[in-house]
Amino acid sequence: MPEKKVNNPGNKIFIVEDDKFLRDLIIKKLDTEGYETAFAVGGEEALKKIGEEKPDLVLLDLILPGIDGYEVLKQMKNNSSDDIKKIPVIILSNLGQRDDVEKGINLGAVDFLIKAHFTPGEIIDKIKQVLEGKK
Repeated sequence: MPEKKVNNPGNKIFIVEDDKFLRDLIIKKLDTEGYETAFAVGGEEALKKIGEEKPDLVLLDLILPGIDGYEVLKQMKNNSSDDIKKIPVIILSNLGQRDDVEKGINLGAVDFLIKAHFTPGEIIDKIKQVLEGKK
């Protein structure tokens, strides 16, 4: 039986990613690190579940079925509930043009990671940095 680290109790990470392979890889890595995880594949589903789950951080893809990640981010940051507004969002996308990055940050993302430039381990490190900054 693999040893499970439980050094991040109570931290729930919500992943919004339509690429099943990448999503499963990130979830497995987060589980190994002791995080709780939940996910959505599309934008509408993400908004609904984020409202229900109230995660500690959202990892958000931009190209999604239905409404895109920018709209998910905009609706989160304009939500009437402070619980939703204050959730830090890290964008994880294949989009990497300066305009894409600036738009994401201007809408309220705390970081913008280009998928091709980061390993799952590095993504987890970024999540840890953001969560440690929240405390």
